Amino acid sequence: MSVADVTAARSVREQVDEAEWQQRVNLAACYRLVATYGWDDIIFTHISAQVPGPDHHFLINPYGMLFDEITASSLVKIDLHGNKVMDSPYGINPAGFTIHSAIHAARDDARCVLHLHSVNGIAVSAQKDGVLPLSQTSIFVLSSLAYHDYEGVALEDDEKPRLVHDLGDKNHLMLRNHGLLTVADNIPDAFMRMYFFEVTCMIQVRAQAGGGDLLSIGPRIVERGQEQLAQGTLGAGPGTLAWPGLLRKLDRIDPSYRS
Repeated sequence: MSVADVTAARSVREQVDEAEWQQRVNLAACYRLVATYGWDDIIFTHISAQVPGPDHHFLINPYGMLFDEITASSLVKIDLHGNKVMDSPYGINPAGFTIHSAIHAARDDARCVLHLHSVNGIAVSAQKDGVLPLSQTSIFVLSSLAYHDYEGVALEDDEKPRLVHDLGDKNHLMLRNHGLLTVADNIPDAFMRMYFFEVTCMIQVRAQAGGGDLLSIGPRIVERGQEQLAQGTLGAGPGTLAWPGLLRKLDRIDPSYRS
């Protein structure tokens, strides 16, 4: 890091409380992990997270910065309308917050909204039948999955109510011909939900490419997906269990996301 970068990081940390700083570190880590797993789309798509506290402020990526460059201090703090509420040398893409702001406003439990344009996710989103029950990870997705039809690039506010209606109380949303989205009340769970979503799509595309008959999982098993996920993670949830290890992984690769 340059001297200027270190100074900027120090400046941001001095302006925020410990809860916000930890949220910044986790969100920067989430961006880095998306890049590490190859799910990023250069600078396009976003992950947003609510700043702890009563003000309904949010953190989002600085527009133009690659996901593997994002740090805790470079994240931009905005309100529900996409306006900056803290000085930052970086700008944001207001259109990129259209989807996120709609969901944050509608659901109190959506403290993190993760949206990707992954190749496997878009491939399945273009399939008429959507996600198929072909793998163990698919039951975790299908038991809390909704769909939203493509309306063009998400720039218009009038799409928001339809998107919110389609998502309902689900935690996974397939944006037809567009990509994947997950929500959670914390960053680790939003990431793990996306991990299962993306892996489910990758397995489906590969299984279909094999050319043979596909064996589907029965609906009664799918219905128990969330219950079995809770049992399999000892009630803690996959985010709680996996996140510390994922941070250790990032620290071995490049710990600068913490700055």
